Amino acid sequence: MSEKNVFQKIMAGEIPADIVYEDEECLAFRDIAPQAPTHILIIPRKAIRSVAELEDEDGPLIAHLWKVIREVAEQSGLGEGYRVVVNCGRDGGQEVDHLHYHLLGGRSLQWPPG
Repeated sequence: MSEKNVFQKIMAGEIPADIVYEDEECLAFRDIAPQAPTHILIIPRKAIRSVAELEDEDGPLIAHLWKVIREVAEQSGLGEGYRVVVNCGRDGGQEVDHLHYHLLGGRSLQWPPG
């Protein structure tokens, strides 16, 4: 069995996190190195390494994650706008091998991003 990644440890309660939302399918918590005043990570409980490894049957889960992103954004007071980022693979900036969405807001976000 491979070692758990940091997100799996957070879901197992082995590492503390500032959790802002959770249900049977996903978890949302504040990033420990925020890139904006609001920086929340939304992760599925299902072990999916990246967008590249999504399967057709994951469609309902992905729809649920987007619903949660919208709800967490509303609860976080991001009515003026926000950005959702999904990194895929090392060249795409993905640091943890577990699908996750970055919800960023609380300031004007520029384009293009870094």
